Amino acid sequence: MAQSPSLQRSLGVFSASTIIIGSMIGSGIFIAPSIMAGLVATPGVYLGLWILGGALTLLGALAYGELCARMPRAGGQYVFLREAFGPMVGFLYGWTLFLIIQTGFNAAVAIAFAKFLQGVGIATGEADLVLVLGPLTISRAQIVAVAVIALLTAVNCRGVREGAFVQNLFTVLKICAVVLLAAIAFASGKGDAKNFLPLVGTALGPAGLGLGFLSAAGVAISKALFAYDAWNSVTFVAEEIREPERNLPRALLWGTVITTLTYVAACAAYLYILPLTRMGAVAENRVAAEVAGILMGRAGVIAVSIAILISTFGCENGLILSGARVLYAMARDGLFFRGCARIHPTLHTPAAALVVQGIWSAVLALSGSYSRLLTYVTFASLSFNALTVVGLFVLRRREVHVQRVDPEGRPVSSDSYRTWGYPLTPALYLLGAGFFILYILIGDPVASLIGISLVAAGFPAYALFRRRGADLP
Repeated sequence: MAQSPSLQRSLGVFSASTIIIGSMIGSGIFIAPSIMAGLVATPGVYLGLWILGGALTLLGALAYGELCARMPRAGGQYVFLREAFGPMVGFLYGWTLFLIIQTGFNAAVAIAFAKFLQGVGIATGEADLVLVLGPLTISRAQIVAVAVIALLTAVNCRGVREGAFVQNLFTVLKICAVVLLAAIAFASGKGDAKNFLPLVGTALGPAGLGLGFLSAAGVAISKALFAYDAWNSVTFVAEEIREPERNLPRALLWGTVITTLTYVAACAAYLYILPLTRMGAVAENRVAAEVAGILMGRAGVIAVSIAILISTFGCENGLILSGARVLYAMARDGLFFRGCARIHPTLHTPAAALVVQGIWSAVLALSGSYSRLLTYVTFASLSFNALTVVGLFVLRRREVHVQRVDPEGRPVSSDSYRTWGYPLTPALYLLGAGFFILYILIGDPVASLIGISLVAAGFPAYALFRRRGADLP
């Protein structure tokens, strides 16, 4: 029999880093700050939540770096959970990733892209309805989101190099755009340093009233963590990265640090120009466009809106490129639709998995508002990220009795690819993640319980795939 087509190791450390940075810097930093300002009205707390979110993400990335070095395989986090806790836990993650985490990100970012078309004079907001059938409404933003998902799915079906080219280009452009906006804001003299005071306090915005400070802060940081999430997406494409044992940990570290610095600079610039009370009241939560309008007038709104369109488009590309690899890995293990395990014979891409992911992402884009998708996604994603870091402790304990080997079967020294500061750094990550998981649940129980129910739906699905051997269309 002819050898089956396989994934190709075509990506270097630069492309791996741009997948991380480009997947994180999308729509969140341009919209989430306004949503957060409606929940928490203390400037120091507002900025502190962004810094804390970056620190928490970095701690997680340090742990994931070791897991990547141990298991540089397609599917990344799915593989980590499978190896640490067994196939059912791995499946529950992959199922939830497919059902809401990755596809939810795809939908939310695509909707954000559509919303920012308004900055260039195209009416595509969530309030611009084209269909109303009782409780069912379809907006222009949702229609545009579906079109973007379809286009980028087609691009990534063409080849990983094509997808990486789009990712590299748009990541460089978006970093330049965010840094330039922050520099212009601070150089303009149109802001007020008093907007940064007070640094401490428990003041709440209109959306946070009635929640209590910790609950409001928990819901607020869920929006920041949405902007930071997808840092783990590069682990999904591990089988397509050259020298993954070295390049993946480096990409995780530098990608997270660069993104955190970019986010904090942008949020500080917003706050310098707009006090939190005004930031929380910005129409459609388009705080970056509002700041650009104050700085440069209508021309600034258009220029920044174009830059944000570039950013969200690049983010969407990174999410689509990486997420389908998890479905491919699950199908290869017999835990998803068998067709998704096929690699295109000439393009060497998991084209079927990409199409399935694209269809469900489009369904989610048609199902809910931007803010609600953020909460559903972040609660489930943060919970699984925490469980994956627990898996590092499990695998470390297990390796006392089992000699590790690389993908070619060669023994690997137990001193290689270690997490910096272990066990303190992963323990701190778990402490911070556990705190915010609890208060996201308290602050928005309905959305959180929906997230839990989506995970629970994976139990009967797992039984079905195990019983039928994934021998489905």
